[in-house]
Amino acid sequence: MIPTPEHRTDPVAHAADLAARYGHLHGADLLHPLLTGDLKGRIALVSSFGTESAVLLHMVAGIDPGVPVIFIDTGKLFGETLRYRDRLVALLGLTDVRSPGPDPAEETREDADGGLWLRDPGACCALRKVRPLDRALAPFDAWITGRKRFQAATRTVLPAIEAADGRIKLNPLAGWSRQDLTAYLDRHGLPRHPLEADGFLSIGCMPCTDRVAPGEDIRAGRWRGRGKTECGIHRPAA
Repeated sequence: MIPTPEHRTDPVAHAADLAARYGHLHGADLLHPLLTGDLKGRIALVSSFGTESAVLLHMVAGIDPGVPVIFIDTGKLFGETLRYRDRLVALLGLTDVRSPGPDPAEETREDADGGLWLRDPGACCALRKVRPLDRALAPFDAWITGRKRFQAATRTVLPAIEAADGRIKLNPLAGWSRQDLTAYLDRHGLPRHPLEADGFLSIGCMPCTDRVAPGEDIRAGRWRGRGKTECGIHRPAA
């Protein structure tokens, strides 16, 4: 079914329609009909090129390597992450990877000394992640995320298809377990993020990412001790 004009202007209705038709699918089975049909040319994959990112990147590349991939370069990332990005882009043949970052004028005004992450991590994420992503997503009606229910208590009821902030969001791996991800990476011979073997299981910006101890929540190393669990890109805009 081709989306009606009403659905094109109402992401909530469109998301509900897509969920009714495709919400029982996951992984590449969910992505294929949407990337080649309903959302073709109107959707981007947002990827951190973190420890599990190769799974979705591989799936999308297998369907259409020209799907835009948005990678927010905050200016505070591990060098290993940047090199891992370049390696996966070349390996998978991705042809439209975009790496927007913070607005230089905003960065000068709000974080001249580079220490905003320590004083106010929420404001730093807004400057370096939330606003750059909002600008990068402006041309798109929908985007793909790599969130999974097992990652944190805040994600346990994550749907495969949802509407948020005026756009459709696809979470093709919502119901996948860590074992599912590992099996997929192994089956396809995909390289791992170089920091994973050193205990970094969820990787963001270098100053705000710590190793995860055995038995801890997979995202326990993010903003450790700061009472913060999300960067803000998956919360309604203020």
